[in-house]
Amino acid sequence: MSIPKFSNLPQSFHSELKQRISDYFEKVGKSTTGNASLFLKAIILMTAFAVVYIHLVFFTPSNLWAILECILLGGIVSAIGFNIMHDGAHGSFSKNKSVNLLAAFSLNLLGGNSFMWNMKHNIIHHAYTNVDGIDDDIDVQPWMRMSGTQKKYKLHKYQHLYFWILYSLLYISWIFFMDYQKYFKSRVGEMKLKKMTIADHFIFWSFKLLNAFLFVALPIYMVGFGHWVVGFIAFTFFAGLVLSLVFQLAHTVEHTSFPVADPETGKMEDEWAIHQIKTTANFATKNKVVSWLVGGLNFQIEHHLFPKISHVHYPAISKIIKQACQEYGITYIEYPRVRLAIASHVAFLRQMGR
Repeated sequence: MSIPKFSNLPQSFHSELKQRISDYFEKVGKSTTGNASLFLKAIILMTAFAVVYIHLVFFTPSNLWAILECILLGGIVSAIGFNIMHDGAHGSFSKNKSVNLLAAFSLNLLGGNSFMWNMKHNIIHHAYTNVDGIDDDIDVQPWMRMSGTQKKYKLHKYQHLYFWILYSLLYISWIFFMDYQKYFKSRVGEMKLKKMTIADHFIFWSFKLLNAFLFVALPIYMVGFGHWVVGFIAFTFFAGLVLSLVFQLAHTVEHTSFPVADPETGKMEDEWAIHQIKTTANFATKNKVVSWLVGGLNFQIEHHLFPKISHVHYPAISKIIKQACQEYGITYIEYPRVRLAIASHVAFLRQMGR
């Protein structure tokens, strides 16, 4: 399909937002990137990852405790992705470009690939959120129907019941299948990948091998195949479920929209910033524990409007954005509790299945 176009207005809602946010940072005298609290969080998460991994592999606890630690490891891996990798990939973790690259590079260690992520997430998802045929995040076909423009199959009638299983498979399918699919097809959905350099190819294969050694070969050697299978399933399934839920609650709920470009002009109805607000939802923004764990991705509206601003600033700038939305008559979608967002997602899946 052709790539849709957004209106480019000189006095747009986006330009007004950017001015207000710029004024805020100038007034408070803060950098838009991460601060000491973010760096401390990164140290805590990376240390926790190393400690739990080493204890599991080299000082194997009893069966029940080992399973609980595997689930914990899945949660820590998700938190590293949300808090360190995600900000780093957007260039908002630090003022230092090398530190950002290092933070983004954590994805390679955990089994993903930063090159593929940049194309899939930063370039495609952030530009064309919820646009069917382009946004790879809503392409779960034929297993799930995530947009009214997608073909409906009989099994979709039950997707609001079985989605838990599919979401749990995200992490394991990501590191063992989806990255390779993008690599060999040289595409993310219908979008062609930019040409990979020799270094990109080397990083892809070397870190895939390293991840296989750290999470498959070495654990099997140390604890045996049977124990590894149980632990690996507990670890990857929990990580997959958490990763899937956080990203899906941000875009596939009852009140978010799935805009379609005009078939003749190829233009979207709204300018880019308004499109982002209409296709995105926040959840549990007053819950500091949730915000800490998911790296501010419960402030998804703020993130989509200003991805180069670190998530540590989202609570402050959300007030500015919410006020602007009220003035311009734009609906700011927000769920006060995680459970309410999940309920809305389930209702959305049921609606899509029918």
